[in-house]
Amino acid sequence: MTPISRSGAGRRGLATLIAGALAAGGLAAAGVATLEPGAASASSHREAPLISGQSRYDNTDVYAFVSPDSPKTTTIIANWIPFEDPAGGPNFYTFADDAQYDIHIDNNGDAQGELLLRYTFKTHTKNKKTFLYNTGPVTGLDDPDLNVTQTYDIELFRLHNQQVVSKKKLADDIPVAPSNVGKASMPDYDTLRRQAVRKLAGGAQTFAGQADDPFFLDLRVFDLLYGGNLSEVGNDTLKGYNVNSVALQLPTDMITESKHQPVVGIWSTTQRRNAQGSYEQVSRLGNPLVNEVVNPLKDKDRFNADSPWNDGQFLKNVTNPELPKLMEAVYGIKAPAEPRNDLVDVFLKGVKGLNQPPNVRPAEMLRLNTSIKPAAEPKRLGVLDGDTAGFPNGRRLTDDVVDISLQVVEGELVGAKNDLGDAVDANDQRFGDSFPYLAQPVAGSRGPLAKGTSGGNDVRNQLGDSLQPAGAADGTRNTGLIAASAASGAAGILLIGAGLAWWRRRTQRPN
Repeated sequence: MTPISRSGAGRRGLATLIAGALAAGGLAAAGVATLEPGAASASSHREAPLISGQSRYDNTDVYAFVSPDSPKTTTIIANWIPFEDPAGGPNFYTFADDAQYDIHIDNNGDAQGELLLRYTFKTHTKNKKTFLYNTGPVTGLDDPDLNVTQTYDIELFRLHNQQVVSKKKLADDIPVAPSNVGKASMPDYDTLRRQAVRKLAGGAQTFAGQADDPFFLDLRVFDLLYGGNLSEVGNDTLKGYNVNSVALQLPTDMITESKHQPVVGIWSTTQRRNAQGSYEQVSRLGNPLVNEVVNPLKDKDRFNADSPWNDGQFLKNVTNPELPKLMEAVYGIKAPAEPRNDLVDVFLKGVKGLNQPPNVRPAEMLRLNTSIKPAAEPKRLGVLDGDTAGFPNGRRLTDDVVDISLQVVEGELVGAKNDLGDAVDANDQRFGDSFPYLAQPVAGSRGPLAKGTSGGNDVRNQLGDSLQPAGAADGTRNTGLIAASAASGAAGILLIGAGLAWWRRRTQRPN
C-alpha cells in the first residue's frame, strides 16, 4: 500500500477529536451500552450472498454533502446495480418496477428515520415486437425512437417512532435518463442528462438515471489483501462500469430538526415485492465498506435486512474487526488493541464536536453536519487531513473513503500512525460542478471502431433509411424495426435480407 502526503496539522484533526471523546468516557460508559440486538448494512458491490443475485435491488453507495454551489441545500445520492457493463444490451439497465427505493433521514440521533423519501419506478415500452432498446438516434427523452423508457414518483413520509405522521407527493412521472447505449444511438448524451434534471417545489431538484460509478478503489483486496505482497494495488476496479443513480437536492432546513441540531443521519434501503404482494427489505446501505469487509459471511444477509435501531447485534464485528488481524498475518502490521471503541465513535455515533448529534443512539449510517460549509479546495482524505466538510462527516464524491478507512482501521486515531492506501486516489471520470454532480455514464460504444470504418454516420444512416416505411413522403420516423414491416411480413423479410446483403458488401470492400 502506498504512502500518501498530508500535513501534520490535518493528520491530527480527527485523532484529537476522537481522543477527547474517549477520554471523556462517552463510549465506554454509556454509548456502547445503549446498543440493542439488531443489524445494519453498508457499501455493497455484491457484498452479500443473497443480494449478489438481485442486482437491480442492490445498493452500491450513498453520498451526502452540503451542495458546493448551493450551500443552503444538501445533496443526497444513492446508487444501485453494481458493475453495469456499458455494452450490456439488448436489455439495458432499468430500476425495478416491483421495488421501493428509499432514502431515510434521522434528524435527532435516535437511529430512527424521521423522514423517508420513496422512489418508485414504472417502465414503458413503445414497441414490444423489436429487440431494440432504441430504434434510431435518440435526441431527447421524449424521442419516439427511445423504445424503452422509465418514469418515477417521489413520496415524502414524515414519521414518528416509525409511524407515518404525514405523506406528500414531491414528484410525479419524472423521466429517467436512459442507459448510454453508444454514440450512434445517443449522439448527444449530455442533452439527455440535462433533460432528466427537474426542479421541484420549494427549491429542490431531482435526477434519476445512469451514471459512471463514482466509487473509486482497488477491489482486489479480496485476492489475499492485494495479492499477499502488495502486487495488486493501483487499479481502479470500477473504472468503465456504470450504476443507476438517484440524486436529490433539498433545502437543508427541510431535513434538519432545527438550526441548533444540524446533524442528520442518512441511509438507503431497497424493498422488493414478494409473491404475496407485500414488500421485504433486501438491501441497506450507509457507510461504505462495512458489509463488504467488516461483517462475516454468516451475518451479511441478516445485516442487509434489518434497521439501524437494531445495530447492536453486530457490534462485535466493529469492536473486534477481522481486517486488522488479517493485515497483521499477511503484512506484519500490528493490529491495534481491542475493543476498537475508536471505530464505534467514527462509524456508529459520529465524532463528538463534529458530526455527533446529542443523545445519539449508535447506529450505522452516514452522519452529516449540515452547518459545516463546503471546502473551497476539498481534500481527498477529508477530516483525516483537516477538511471537516469531508468523510466521515457525510461523504462527497471525491472523498477517498478506502484510504481513510484503511488508515483508521489500522489505528491512525489511537496512535498507530500509517499511510495505508490502495493507490487509487481519484475517479477516472471528472465529476460535475453542478447538480447532480455525477460523471456521465460510460458509453456502450467506447471500444475501437470496426476495421475499415471512419467513425462517420454512414452505417447509422443506412440503418435509419431501412427503418422508413416504403413510400413514406412526410419524413416521419418509424419507431420500430418490426413495425416498419407490420403490413407485410414478406416485405419485412426482404427488407432485412437486403440490409444484410448491403452490410456484407460494405464490410468486404478492400481498404
